[in-house]
Amino acid sequence: MLTLVLDGVAYGMLLFVLACGLAVTLGLMNFVNLAHGAFAMAGGYLVVALTMRLDMPFLLALPVAFVAIGLLGMLAFVLVYRHIIRKSHLDQVLFSIGVVFMSIAAMDYFMGTQQQFAKLPDYLQGRIEFAAIEGAGLGAYRLFIIVLCAVLAAALQWALAKTRFGSRLRAAVDDPPVASGLGINVNWVFLITFGVGSGLAGLGGALGTEILGLEPTFPLKFMIYFLVVVAVGGTSSITGPLLASLLLGVADVVGKYYVPNLGAFIIYCLMIAILMVRPQGLFARGGR
Repeated sequence: MLTLVLDGVAYGMLLFVLACGLAVTLGLMNFVNLAHGAFAMAGGYLVVALTMRLDMPFLLALPVAFVAIGLLGMLAFVLVYRHIIRKSHLDQVLFSIGVVFMSIAAMDYFMGTQQQFAKLPDYLQGRIEFAAIEGAGLGAYRLFIIVLCAVLAAALQWALAKTRFGSRLRAAVDDPPVASGLGINVNWVFLITFGVGSGLAGLGGALGTEILGLEPTFPLKFMIYFLVVVAVGGTSSITGPLLASLLLGVADVVGKYYVPNLGAFIIYCLMIAILMVRPQGLFARGGR
């Protein structure tokens, strides 16, 4: 049972990194970007190419993916996204869904339909056994994901709550004209935020190649998981999506083990139960 819970925690941490960028752009920028998974897929394919074709070390490929996909997100924001950020949510949804299908077609053409996997170093391929509990253990790669994602969650929460940039971001979202009048470059703040969110998606896609698999339909396959994490966790802070990701990850892994016939249906039941009690999510942002 402990092994299943730990596997669920690792899966939940991975979902958090994949979804927290969407939580930031949706909750703080009020921008519905359903193409978030396309940036995650791009990060995954980039790490596969770097490790399998260029023989780059996996731990070096991860920050490269974060920076490269972050820059790609910033470029996309400057060229395209900034024109629709003030449009209606329906326009944002329709546009980003179109981007999803374009990315799927592009990856299918250039990379093929077969699943891709990154090349992991030997020290991340073993299994760690807990001597105190017989039969309990965890894969080294999953433990690496738990530690890395925990550090990322703490860093993001600190950046949003304690730094000047976090204050400027909240001010830019709450009242852009007033923020501009106070000397805050709203467009620059949104650009950096979107770039960081895209980079986190790319990092999550890179980390998920070994556990989730990577294929051109990745953005559609996991889009609903990103949305469930954001809906259940709320968008007021990083804490909500983190807690939601852990709950859903553990429920998904344990549920599929004990009740395999239900599959992913369990996380939808959990989502409905939570939203019936807290319709705004576990951590809802207060009124403006």
